[in-house]
Amino acid sequence: MSGDFALWVFLSRTPLLWLTVTLTAYVIADRVSAATGRHPLANPVLHAIWMVGLVLVVTRTPYAVYFEGAQFVHFLLGPATVALAIPLYEHRKTVTRVLLPMLAALVVGSTVALVAGIGTAKLLGVPDAILVALAPKSVTASVAMGITSALGGDPTLTAVLVILTGILGAIMVTPLLDRLGIKDYRARGFAVGLAAHGIGTARAFQVSEVAGTFAGIAMGLNAFLTAVLVPVALALLR
Repeated sequence: MSGDFALWVFLSRTPLLWLTVTLTAYVIADRVSAATGRHPLANPVLHAIWMVGLVLVVTRTPYAVYFEGAQFVHFLLGPATVALAIPLYEHRKTVTRVLLPMLAALVVGSTVALVAGIGTAKLLGVPDAILVALAPKSVTASVAMGITSALGGDPTLTAVLVILTGILGAIMVTPLLDRLGIKDYRARGFAVGLAAHGIGTARAFQVSEVAGTFAGIAMGLNAFLTAVLVPVALALLR
């Protein structure tokens, strides 16, 4: 028993331990997702989160220690986002043909996501500090945290809200759009990228490369537009 404890103490001080735990949890969750035919409820991000969280609770590992070892995954968010340019280039003709409708959908979708979120929260009496953290919930985490920090909010809370938004969007998108009868993968992808940022984009790529391409475009454009709209919306509410 003491030998096992000593081994754990040694491994817990190795940065690669938490990177390995993170990747293992995701691989397991992804295989389960594949075995279920990519069922929306078998979202690999959702299940990888609770698996890693369970390990942290059981081992009483502080988040700061975990992040120190797993931060390489965080670093890869940048290259992964840039890599979305590859399918964009491959489908550039398809994108060019629907540029105007896409921009119109961007303005409407981004505005609705912002107004619905902070408007509902304001009606429920949510404090202004939480409103600031909630406002950029539909934007990819790194951008959303930057917006919140610039406005004096809590970027940690924003990160939690962004992840919840992405997971819920990725779970709901397929059954919702099926129910609405929307079959065009360009529209489906753009909708999920706009509402559920990177997690939704990952889900879109699981379904179709065209959907994933348009989801990536929506995610990028929405990050820019939301960064402009959030300060204006919050100023009007105040």
